Amino acid sequence: MDVTRTLKSRRLRWAGHVARMGDARRVHKILVGKPEGKRPRGRLKIRCEDNIIKDLKGVDYEGDWKILAQDRMKWRAYVLAAMNLRVP
Repeated sequence: MDVTRTLKSRRLRWAGHVARMGDARRVHKILVGKPEGKRPRGRLKIRCEDNIIKDLKGVDYEGDWKILAQDRMKWRAYVLAAMNLRVP
């Protein structure tokens, strides 16, 4: 089993779980929040949400991932698709 595929699928599983929790939970705020502080010049502030969006683009999903995560069966299908994706 490829480590990259496993990490992507587990990150997506966790994100779906957190997205269904609700906006008031602290872990949800961490997932969709913006990082504070300074980065070295030329370095972007990457959020957790940015990694999730990138993982979903790999399985050809363009849209609001939080709405998709509310439907467990559809979300699970995308998680499995990300797990079965060939990673270069």
